[in-house]
Amino acid sequence: MAPLSEGGTDALLPDLPKGPLQAYRARASFCWRELVLFLEGEDVLRLKKAIFSALENDPLFARSHGEDLSLEKYRELSFLRCKRVMEYSLLPVEEMVARPLSVQTLIACLGMYDWSLAVKFLLHMLTFGSAIYSSGSERHLKYLPKIFNMDIFGCFAVTELSHGSNAKAIRTTAHYDPATEEFIIHSPDFEAAKFWVGNMGKTATHAVVFAQLYTPGGQCHGLHSFVVQIRNTKTLLPMPGVMVGDIGKKLGLNGVDNGFAMFHKVRIPRQDLLNRTGDVTPEGTYITPFKDDRQRFGASLGTLSFGRVAIVGMSIVNLKLALSIALRFSATRCQFGPSDGEEVPVLEYQTQQWRLLPYLAAAYALDHFSKSLFLDLAELQQGLMGTDQGARQAELGREIHALASAGKPLASWTAQRGIQECREACGGHGYLAVNRLGDLRNDNDPNCTYEGDNNILLQQTSSYLLSLLACHVQGGARFESPLRTVDFLQAYPDILGQRFTCPSVDSCLDSSVPLAAYEWLVCYLLRESYQKLNQEKRSGSNDFEARNNSQLKDDAVALVDVIAPPDFVLDSPIGRADGELYKNLWTAVLLESRVLERPSWWSEFSVHKPRIGSLKSKL
Repeated sequence: MAPLSEGGTDALLPDLPKGPLQAYRARASFCWRELVLFLEGEDVLRLKKAIFSALENDPLFARSHGEDLSLEKYRELSFLRCKRVMEYSLLPVEEMVARPLSVQTLIACLGMYDWSLAVKFLLHMLTFGSAIYSSGSERHLKYLPKIFNMDIFGCFAVTELSHGSNAKAIRTTAHYDPATEEFIIHSPDFEAAKFWVGNMGKTATHAVVFAQLYTPGGQCHGLHSFVVQIRNTKTLLPMPGVMVGDIGKKLGLNGVDNGFAMFHKVRIPRQDLLNRTGDVTPEGTYITPFKDDRQRFGASLGTLSFGRVAIVGMSIVNLKLALSIALRFSATRCQFGPSDGEEVPVLEYQTQQWRLLPYLAAAYALDHFSKSLFLDLAELQQGLMGTDQGARQAELGREIHALASAGKPLASWTAQRGIQECREACGGHGYLAVNRLGDLRNDNDPNCTYEGDNNILLQQTSSYLLSLLACHVQGGARFESPLRTVDFLQAYPDILGQRFTCPSVDSCLDSSVPLAAYEWLVCYLLRESYQKLNQEKRSGSNDFEARNNSQLKDDAVALVDVIAPPDFVLDSPIGRADGELYKNLWTAVLLESRVLERPSWWSEFSVHKPRIGSLKSKL
């Protein structure tokens, strides 16, 4: 293991403060500094040091414990902090490209401080900016300086009021008009309104909007992305034909202004189609470098996967924070002990160890997976930026999509359950707001939902595996993928023929044992699912019916009618007795959102153009 450069130890990894935790540190079987260096590397440690020092030494980021900020004030502060982070230029573009993991490090460090800040920065700089960079072409590079200077502020608009996880069914349309060489972006009704879009509520001026692309003659070419200006960059008032607003207060992440938008025949230049995977000529002819829609969609999955891959990392950071709090608490909180002796730290009790240590192990394992997946996604995007647009790129996109669709549920659910366990393991002190476990739980909660509901995403991964098995059974195709994550399935029959054997308890500790058991389980579940689906199809069911015919459901609504109170008491737009889900939700959001208003603080910020430093005294 390489040592830190001379003089670097004290600067990057200073001694930890002396105190009650010293006894446990002295008993450790390894040097914590060496493990940090092994896992992170000196470059990452220096970046972390720079980020944390910048935040700690800037009054704009001063903690305000005990002060409940209003929703408007919190969002103002998040926007100003986001702008300040951009001004610091902590991570130049060339470094992002050369060292992709530095991007994940920056987001993690900002998230450790405040996830509203991190998400706001992520959505503008990486989700919006990365979509333009990786899905666009040379003609879109003009947007990048404006993104870095925050001359424009961006968001990523996929989800609609009535469609989230089922991205292919999105109903926003983009019809091409060859007479003017423009696309006409349109929301057919309020259910097609873009919804839950981060940064759209108050601050975004531009959006990457996903819509169904139609060429003259009415042919639909599927989902494509477009750069659409939604607000005036000087006044923040909506552009003509755009109705945009804020969806209101959430359970967490309230420094992020999630919003909605409807488009009424909004015209944008033809060049604002992000054309990496498909383009339209001035005359209206659709062209694509991919042989078929499956390959094109597979390549485009990299853009959709970015958010899910980012959430894997965000969830692990939350778990790390919760464990840091709970285990340090457990090592110093003393309760009970020998009748004639001193009380002992609760960490000494096996029940506390069983509650927390498995999550500590999971944090280390999932952290490695998160970094590996992030690098795989970077490889995909770099390939798309070059000339590699063949079948392998499409298959790599599908594989990463499947991994992200499984990884996000695994990471976010593990973090959510782990944070709750940490909260309970800290007893009443864990319920105290100042100790942050409640905020971590609330801010992590949406990771289980946005960028695709976890249960739905798992079905997308299973569909990927079932399609591979079908090709293998029907045509003899090999189980193989660019990242080799499914290559073990080539031994599918042999694996199913294996039986568990372990000569001793010690041999069970070998990592190959649980890995072999996991491979057998995957093969078994894959075989059973494949056989069940085929059985249903043979009985006349289509694919959709075959997947859903076993659900316990006809009596559910009537049983709820028995226990539900009147609507006035239940007080939930999505749970009203009339069942008008989207109508009630849309009405509630419109009542809460002042659609045509801009943030109250924007006029001062935009007209007088003060430096952020001059606003510190007003926060």
